Amino acid sequence: MNAAKTNKHLPAEQRRAATVEAVVELAAERDPGDITTAAIAGRMGLTQGAIFRHFPNKGAILQAVMEWVAERLLARIEKAIQGETSPLVALERMFMAHVDFVCEHPGIPRMLFSELQNARETPAKRMVRTLIRRYGERVQQLIEHGKNRDEVDQDVDVEAAATLFIGTVQGLVMQSLLAGDVARIRHDAPGVFAIYRRGIRSGS
Repeated sequence: MNAAKTNKHLPAEQRRAATVEAVVELAAERDPGDITTAAIAGRMGLTQGAIFRHFPNKGAILQAVMEWVAERLLARIEKAIQGETSPLVALERMFMAHVDFVCEHPGIPRMLFSELQNARETPAKRMVRTLIRRYGERVQQLIEHGKNRDEVDQDVDVEAAATLFIGTVQGLVMQSLLAGDVARIRHDAPGVFAIYRRGIRSGS
């Protein structure tokens, strides 16, 4: 049975999840701003009416996508650092887990950047800001823990270090998008993180 036929007979929650996954796939292939409900329906082998039975409008679809991204990225990070006692090692695992997530879903950073550039205040844009805030708070917790364990220099500005961590990931992603090769960040990430680590570690 092909995907289109399968999508026609999915329960409501699975149909919503399949719609989100279709948008993520499409964002890897085209400008997120060009993704229409018709394109989403076409990818799923459905009519637009079938999609609107589960989402009132395109904005609701985008909000669901951002919720999907936040849930999975944060869960991926927590799984990567679970049980790690060294804050610096945990930061590296978090960094690399984020990189792997982007490589697996190259359309996601395009969607995040697109929403943040949206002049209008939308639920999806608020969700992106919430994700960045929660992500930053997690980084700050690890850096504070690093100070407590004397792995991170006591003079490090925790908020600034967290901002730099996020900006470093975003910079890698942006360069890979410009180069048209998202996979290159897996190659570049270890060396880039090593420089970040040297900048914050105790005794550096």
